Amino acid sequence: MLLPAEKELRAVLARFADARFHHDLQPTGRSSRELEDASYTLCVMTGTGSVDEALVAADALLERLRADRTAAPRTTQTLAA
Repeated sequence: MLLPAEKELRAVLARFADARFHHDLQPTGRSSRELEDASYTLCVMTGTGSVDEALVAADALLERLRADRTAAPRTTQTLAA
């Protein structure tokens, strides 16, 4: 499975949270479609079959990306004068 870029994964999670909030606050046909679309995108991006699984997978992916970022060797560059 290809790993999604952290920026894209965070954007889809934010889109899902926003759609969920708006639909829970005031459900309409439009809010339902937006929530379904965000849910589907999140599931596809994480390779899962349900929103609950997708959220768990997204958390794990973000943790993996964070761990990879902190484990990467930091190099310092010296600028020539």
